[in-house]
Amino acid sequence: MKTLKVFGIFLLALSLVNLSGCASKPNQEGTGEYLDDTVITTRVKAAILGEKTLSVAEINVETFKGIVQLSGFVKSADDINTAMRITRSISGVVSVKNDMRVK
Repeated sequence: MKTLKVFGIFLLALSLVNLSGCASKPNQEGTGEYLDDTVITTRVKAAILGEKTLSVAEINVETFKGIVQLSGFVKSADDINTAMRITRSISGVVSVKNDMRVK
């Protein structure tokens, strides 16, 4: 009986340690946040792909904790503004960082 109790406590401690590994840290995402960011990145890329004036192959999209960073090269300043507007319209986007450059 005592062995069973010790084994139960061990399993509980192991579970708590395992769960803390999935927790978010200031410079590292938790599992749920990573999946949310992946969804946001996919939605942004799909929206850019749907815009005829933009080339999704030339615009890189990265997301960390809802903050989307756009980088790459575009044809004009209007394309930068269009990409920024489209990105801001996606649900889950907290803010947008622009690192795009005009060719």
